Amino acid sequence: MAESMKGLKRTHRCTEISTANIGETVTLMGWVQKSRNKGGIIFVDLRDRSGIVQLIFENGSIDAKGFEKATKLRSEFVIAVTGVVEARSGAVNNNLKTGEIEVRANGLRILAEAETPPFPIEENSKTKEDLRLKYRFLDLRRPDIQRNLMMRSQVTTLIRQFMANEGFLEIETPMLTKSTPEGARDYLVPSRIHPGNFYALPQSPQLFKQLLMCSGYDRYIQIARCFRDEDLRADRQPEFTQIDMELSFVDVDDVIDVNERLLAYLFKQVLDVDVKLPIQRMTWQDAMDRFGSDKPDLRFGMELQNVSEVVRGCEFAVFKNALEAGGTVRGINAKGQGSMPRKKIDKLVEFAKDYGAKGLAYIAIHEDGTVKSSFAKFMTEDEMNRLVEAMDGQAGDLLLFAADKNKVVWDVLGALRLELARQMNLLDSSEYRFVWITEFPLLEWSDEENRFKAMHHPFTMPMEEDLQYIDSDPGRVRAKAYDIVLNGTEIGGGSVRIHQDDIQEKMFEVLGFTKEKAYEQFGFLLTAFKYGVPPHAGLAYGLDRLVMLMAKQESIRDVIAFPKVKDASCLMTEAPNLVDEKQLEELGIAIRSEE
Repeated sequence: MAESMKGLKRTHRCTEISTANIGETVTLMGWVQKSRNKGGIIFVDLRDRSGIVQLIFENGSIDAKGFEKATKLRSEFVIAVTGVVEARSGAVNNNLKTGEIEVRANGLRILAEAETPPFPIEENSKTKEDLRLKYRFLDLRRPDIQRNLMMRSQVTTLIRQFMANEGFLEIETPMLTKSTPEGARDYLVPSRIHPGNFYALPQSPQLFKQLLMCSGYDRYIQIARCFRDEDLRADRQPEFTQIDMELSFVDVDDVIDVNERLLAYLFKQVLDVDVKLPIQRMTWQDAMDRFGSDKPDLRFGMELQNVSEVVRGCEFAVFKNALEAGGTVRGINAKGQGSMPRKKIDKLVEFAKDYGAKGLAYIAIHEDGTVKSSFAKFMTEDEMNRLVEAMDGQAGDLLLFAADKNKVVWDVLGALRLELARQMNLLDSSEYRFVWITEFPLLEWSDEENRFKAMHHPFTMPMEEDLQYIDSDPGRVRAKAYDIVLNGTEIGGGSVRIHQDDIQEKMFEVLGFTKEKAYEQFGFLLTAFKYGVPPHAGLAYGLDRLVMLMAKQESIRDVIAFPKVKDASCLMTEAPNLVDEKQLEELGIAIRSEE
């Protein structure tokens, strides 16, 4: 039977006691991790969010009724225990923070009994994720998940403190907003009072934070909930959290400066890691050419080499056709992998095909200097030698080549470089390599829509010196945009915003918006801009991703209390679900069944 606390007060959390408390009487409350009955003495590990402490129940130090109750304790029972802190009678347990002490119980209350949980509550659980997420309330009791969420709480607290000291104001923006189709798909909320009309949940507070700059708030910060109805991706969540900021009267360097100091402060306070400032900067073009990615992982080399000129004029059709179609031939050198079995190389070829490659060409240089290649018969000896030399190929190396349009070659070799690094154990999770990627293209061409689309959003400022190309060669225009990348993951991005009417109108024109369409979608912002708008810029971090990397986790689901799974459903609450017919009637909504 569960008992009440009856005025009993907890004096400490489990690991808040130490050898300094020996001889003191304490009251602890928490969950039974495990119980071992040795006859006249019962050992119980008590767990709360701080950790574990050992309790001892022994006839004599606790009355017979209390000892009888102690024999009934099972895993996950919730108990309150009063007792005296003693030096541990057995061997010291160095794996526990409280390994030098134990608590000799003289009072016990069972506050709640528990059924046997469907999986053990333990660190690094081997239980299938689907089962853990169905019983997420139990999964959240695991000490490693609790540490992750405590770290997340610490990170948000430190961000608020740091930004307040830098003069930022925390201002909340609306959750029910207007749908703006530029960008990802919106989650829509039907309005009962305005039949047939819908709110959208915000994908980001972008327009509102720009309005706050128009309103003179100067420096804004918000830990903002955002929503995107995106297609299925393993590590995407339909709702996520941004650390969102905007600053007035600034340029690129000002935004980068405050954020570098913020990151250095966070990593020092939370992880005792020194982030070397200033953080390295790299242009988008440089990142793509060297790493095949605008979020390069700099913890290892294996950079891409452009060998287009070296192989120009050769008779190997794959290279020849790619170059004639205006593409490139590039390669990477997997050092020391020259003896990789053919089966494994074939697997890499299949991997490359997932990223759009038609195949992969390779040269394996064995330790004795002999060369095995998939295309040697189409090249002269001199051409092969020149190619190996251009790739710095040594005995024992494996050279891999992709030939296609630039975008395909970058995608393929960028992904292959990471896959090889994983196979070769080159990724050290205790190393934190930051890099700013700058000078993104302002626009990217969409084959689907047959028009240019904004790479970030329509309010991103072009680089002044590139404005001359906006009509003649829009793809050449670079943006005053910047991403902060950590260990190959983009953790944040932002840009300087357009604050001049003529440039904003030109941007809409290039994106194929008529003036009417621009006003229909963004009228409130464009109207605000007529009343005096300061130069402004901003940045937003993905809080989930940042904490995931700080906590050395593989998935953002491990740093979110109640995450959704890949198809955007919640296994625990079974959301989304059907709603009452009456609710739908009130909203004027009918569900049409597909034929």
